[in-house]
Amino acid sequence: MMQLAARPFAYSFELKSTALVIIDMQRDFIEPGGFGASLGNDVSLLSAIVPACQRVLAAWRAAGGRVVHTREAHLPDLSDCPPAKRDRGNPALRIGDAGPMGRILVAGEPGSEIIAQLQPKPGETVIDKPGKGAFHATPLQELLQRSGITHLVFMGVTTEVCVQTSMREANDRGYDALLLEDCTESYFPQFKASTLEMLRAQGGIIGWTATSAELLSAMSGPQRPQR
Repeated sequence: MMQLAARPFAYSFELKSTALVIIDMQRDFIEPGGFGASLGNDVSLLSAIVPACQRVLAAWRAAGGRVVHTREAHLPDLSDCPPAKRDRGNPALRIGDAGPMGRILVAGEPGSEIIAQLQPKPGETVIDKPGKGAFHATPLQELLQRSGITHLVFMGVTTEVCVQTSMREANDRGYDALLLEDCTESYFPQFKASTLEMLRAQGGIIGWTATSAELLSAMSGPQRPQR
Protein backbone atom coordinates (compact mmCIF):
# COMPACT_ATOMS: atom_id res chain seq x y z
CA MET A 1 0.00 0.00 0.00
CA MET A 2 1.30 3.45 -0.94
CA GLN A 3 0.23 6.72 0.59
CA LEU A 4 0.98 10.21 -0.63
CA ALA A 5 0.36 13.70 0.63
CA ALA A 6 -2.64 14.98 -1.29
CA ARG A 7 -5.49 17.40 -1.01
CA PRO A 8 -7.89 17.42 0.80
CA PHE A 9 -6.22 14.54 2.67
CA ALA A 10 -3.80 11.65 2.11
CA TYR A 11 -4.44 9.32 -0.83
CA SER A 12 -3.73 5.61 -0.41
CA PHE A 13 -3.53 3.07 -3.21
CA GLU A 14 -2.07 -0.24 -4.31
CA LEU A 15 -0.23 -0.26 -7.62
CA LYS A 16 -1.82 -3.52 -8.73
CA SER A 17 -5.33 -2.04 -8.45
CA THR A 18 -4.53 1.43 -9.81
CA ALA A 19 -4.36 2.67 -13.40
CA LEU A 20 -2.63 5.78 -14.72
CA VAL A 21 -5.09 7.45 -17.11
CA ILE A 22 -3.61 9.94 -19.58
CA ILE A 23 -6.31 12.09 -21.15
CA ASP A 24 -6.03 13.35 -24.73
CA MET A 25 -2.35 14.29 -24.98
CA GLN A 26 -2.81 14.57 -28.73
CA ARG A 27 -0.86 16.50 -31.35
CA ASP A 28 -3.88 18.62 -32.33
CA PHE A 29 -4.17 19.94 -28.77
CA ILE A 30 -0.51 20.15 -27.75
CA GLU A 31 1.60 21.04 -30.78
CA PRO A 32 1.99 24.35 -32.65
CA GLY A 33 0.11 24.25 -35.95
CA GLY A 34 -2.57 21.94 -34.61
CA PHE A 35 -6.30 22.38 -34.08
CA GLY A 36 -5.89 24.07 -30.69
CA ALA A 37 -3.55 26.67 -32.10
CA SER A 38 -5.83 27.26 -35.10
CA LEU A 39 -8.54 28.33 -32.66
CA GLY A 40 -6.26 31.02 -31.27
CA ASN A 41 -5.12 29.18 -28.15
CA ASP A 42 -1.63 29.36 -26.68
CA VAL A 43 -0.58 25.71 -26.90
CA SER A 44 2.62 26.39 -24.96
CA LEU A 45 0.47 26.34 -21.82
CA LEU A 46 -0.40 22.70 -22.51
CA SER A 47 3.00 21.60 -23.79
CA ALA A 48 4.61 22.89 -20.59
CA ILE A 49 3.27 19.89 -18.65
CA VAL A 50 4.88 17.31 -20.96
CA PRO A 51 8.14 16.86 -18.97
CA ALA A 52 6.24 16.20 -15.73
CA CYS A 53 3.95 13.77 -17.53
CA GLN A 54 6.99 11.99 -18.96
CA ARG A 55 8.51 11.55 -15.50
CA VAL A 56 5.33 10.09 -14.08
CA LEU A 57 4.79 7.78 -17.04
CA ALA A 58 8.37 6.50 -16.88
CA ALA A 59 8.12 5.78 -13.15
CA TRP A 60 4.71 4.14 -13.52
CA ARG A 61 5.97 1.90 -16.30
CA ALA A 62 9.10 1.00 -14.33
CA ALA A 63 6.90 -0.03 -11.41
CA GLY A 64 4.77 -2.24 -13.66
CA GLY A 65 1.59 -0.18 -13.31
CA ARG A 66 -1.30 -0.27 -15.77
CA VAL A 67 -1.46 2.63 -18.25
CA VAL A 68 -4.50 3.87 -20.17
CA HIS A 69 -4.27 6.51 -22.91
CA THR A 70 -7.32 8.28 -24.32
CA ARG A 71 -7.82 10.19 -27.56
CA GLU A 72 -10.81 12.32 -28.47
CA ALA A 73 -11.44 10.88 -31.92
CA HIS A 74 -14.51 10.22 -34.06
CA LEU A 75 -15.25 7.72 -36.79
CA PRO A 76 -14.46 9.00 -40.29
CA ASP A 77 -18.17 9.17 -41.19
CA LEU A 78 -18.87 11.15 -37.98
CA SER A 79 -21.70 8.78 -37.10
CA ASP A 80 -20.60 9.01 -33.45
CA CYS A 81 -20.50 12.84 -33.45
CA PRO A 82 -23.93 14.34 -32.72
CA PRO A 83 -24.83 17.67 -34.31
CA ALA A 84 -25.07 19.18 -30.83
CA LYS A 85 -21.30 18.70 -30.55
CA ARG A 86 -20.19 19.44 -34.11
CA ASP A 87 -22.32 22.56 -34.55
CA ARG A 88 -21.55 24.18 -31.20
CA GLY A 89 -20.20 27.74 -31.35
CA ASN A 90 -18.77 29.47 -34.39
CA PRO A 91 -15.27 28.03 -34.93
CA ALA A 92 -13.33 28.42 -38.16
CA LEU A 93 -12.95 24.64 -38.26
CA ARG A 94 -15.38 21.99 -37.08
CA ILE A 95 -14.95 18.32 -36.22
CA GLY A 96 -14.32 16.41 -39.44
CA ASP A 97 -13.08 19.43 -41.38
CA ALA A 98 -9.63 19.37 -42.94
CA GLY A 99 -7.23 21.03 -40.52
CA PRO A 100 -3.49 21.61 -40.20
CA MET A 101 -2.92 17.95 -39.20
CA GLY A 102 -5.65 16.22 -41.18
CA ARG A 103 -9.35 16.00 -40.43
CA ILE A 104 -10.17 17.48 -37.03
CA LEU A 105 -10.66 14.91 -34.23
CA VAL A 106 -11.04 11.98 -36.62
CA ALA A 107 -9.46 8.64 -35.70
CA GLY A 108 -6.39 7.76 -37.74
CA GLU A 109 -5.57 11.34 -38.72
CA PRO A 110 -2.11 12.71 -37.77
CA GLY A 111 -3.54 15.31 -35.38
CA SER A 112 -5.46 12.71 -33.40
CA GLU A 113 -2.30 10.80 -32.50
CA ILE A 114 -0.68 11.05 -29.08
CA ILE A 115 2.44 13.22 -28.98
CA ALA A 116 5.77 11.45 -29.51
CA GLN A 117 6.97 12.10 -25.94
CA LEU A 118 4.08 10.08 -24.47
CA GLN A 119 3.53 7.47 -27.15
CA PRO A 120 1.82 4.29 -25.89
CA LYS A 121 3.90 1.14 -25.62
CA PRO A 122 2.72 -2.31 -26.70
CA GLY A 123 0.29 -3.71 -24.15
CA GLU A 124 -0.94 -0.32 -22.93
CA THR A 125 -4.62 0.45 -23.41
CA VAL A 126 -5.58 3.14 -25.94
CA ILE A 127 -9.19 4.34 -25.91
CA ASP A 128 -10.74 6.44 -28.69
CA LYS A 129 -13.60 8.33 -27.09
CA PRO A 130 -16.33 10.19 -28.99
CA GLY A 131 -17.21 12.39 -26.03
CA LYS A 132 -15.45 14.41 -23.40
CA GLY A 133 -15.52 11.67 -20.77
CA ALA A 134 -13.33 8.58 -20.96
CA PHE A 135 -16.20 6.26 -19.99
CA HIS A 136 -18.93 7.50 -22.34
CA ALA A 137 -19.47 5.09 -25.27
CA THR A 138 -16.13 3.33 -24.65
CA PRO A 139 -15.08 -0.07 -23.22
CA LEU A 140 -13.09 1.53 -20.40
CA GLN A 141 -15.34 0.45 -17.52
CA GLU A 142 -15.29 -3.18 -18.63
CA LEU A 143 -11.51 -3.15 -19.09
CA LEU A 144 -10.90 -1.68 -15.64
CA GLN A 145 -13.30 -4.08 -13.93
CA ARG A 146 -11.71 -7.05 -15.66
CA SER A 147 -8.30 -5.93 -14.38
CA GLY A 148 -9.45 -5.38 -10.80
CA ILE A 149 -8.82 -1.61 -10.93
CA THR A 150 -10.33 0.43 -8.10
CA HIS A 151 -8.15 3.58 -8.14
CA LEU A 152 -7.28 5.97 -10.99
CA VAL A 153 -4.48 8.53 -11.27
CA PHE A 154 -5.27 11.14 -13.93
CA MET A 155 -3.18 13.49 -16.01
CA GLY A 156 -3.79 15.19 -19.36
CA VAL A 157 -5.79 17.96 -21.01
CA THR A 158 -7.78 20.01 -20.75
CA THR A 159 -8.37 20.23 -17.02
CA GLU A 160 -11.87 21.67 -17.03
CA VAL A 161 -13.24 19.71 -19.98
CA CYS A 162 -12.14 16.14 -20.72
CA VAL A 163 -10.12 15.59 -17.53
CA GLN A 164 -12.80 16.87 -15.18
CA THR A 165 -15.57 15.04 -17.06
CA SER A 166 -13.63 11.77 -16.85
CA MET A 167 -12.99 12.20 -13.12
CA ARG A 168 -16.67 12.86 -12.47
CA GLU A 169 -17.59 9.76 -14.49
CA ALA A 170 -15.05 7.77 -12.47
CA ASN A 171 -16.49 9.06 -9.20
CA ASP A 172 -20.01 8.02 -10.21
CA ARG A 173 -18.66 4.53 -10.95
CA GLY A 174 -17.02 4.17 -7.55
CA TYR A 175 -13.35 4.78 -8.37
CA ASP A 176 -11.03 6.69 -6.05
CA ALA A 177 -9.49 9.22 -8.44
CA LEU A 178 -6.48 11.49 -8.06
CA LEU A 179 -5.49 14.31 -10.44
CA LEU A 180 -1.85 15.36 -10.73
CA GLU A 181 -1.87 19.14 -10.56
CA ASP A 182 1.26 19.81 -12.62
CA CYS A 183 0.39 17.12 -15.18
CA THR A 184 -2.81 18.79 -16.33
CA GLU A 185 -3.47 22.15 -17.95
CA SER A 186 -6.00 24.37 -19.67
CA TYR A 187 -5.80 27.03 -22.37
CA PHE A 188 -7.34 29.20 -19.62
CA PRO A 189 -5.28 28.98 -16.39
CA GLN A 190 -8.12 30.31 -14.26
CA PHE A 191 -10.30 27.39 -15.40
CA LYS A 192 -7.64 24.93 -14.20
CA ALA A 193 -7.42 26.59 -10.80
CA SER A 194 -11.20 26.55 -10.38
CA THR A 195 -11.45 22.92 -11.45
CA LEU A 196 -8.84 21.78 -8.93
CA GLU A 197 -10.79 23.51 -6.18
CA MET A 198 -14.09 21.99 -7.30
CA LEU A 199 -12.76 18.43 -7.49
CA ARG A 200 -11.35 18.40 -3.96
CA ALA A 201 -13.99 20.56 -2.28
CA GLN A 202 -16.24 19.28 0.50
CA GLY A 203 -13.85 16.57 1.60
CA GLY A 204 -12.92 15.43 -1.89
CA ILE A 205 -16.41 15.28 -3.35
CA ILE A 206 -15.01 14.15 -6.71
CA GLY A 207 -11.46 13.15 -5.82
CA TRP A 208 -8.00 14.16 -4.75
CA THR A 209 -5.25 16.35 -6.20
CA ALA A 210 -1.50 16.13 -5.66
CA THR A 211 1.71 17.06 -7.44
CA SER A 212 3.77 14.69 -9.52
CA ALA A 213 6.61 15.08 -7.01
CA GLU A 214 4.32 13.87 -4.22
CA LEU A 215 3.32 10.83 -6.25
CA LEU A 216 6.89 9.99 -7.24
CA SER A 217 8.02 10.35 -3.65
CA ALA A 218 5.35 7.89 -2.51
CA MET A 219 6.31 5.44 -5.25
CA SER A 220 10.00 5.56 -4.36
CA GLY A 221 9.49 5.26 -0.61
CA PRO A 222 8.86 2.15 1.51
CA GLN A 223 5.44 0.65 1.06
CA ARG A 224 3.09 0.35 4.03
CA PRO A 225 2.38 -3.21 5.10
CA GLN A 226 -1.07 -4.47 4.15
CA ARG A 227 -3.51 -5.17 6.99
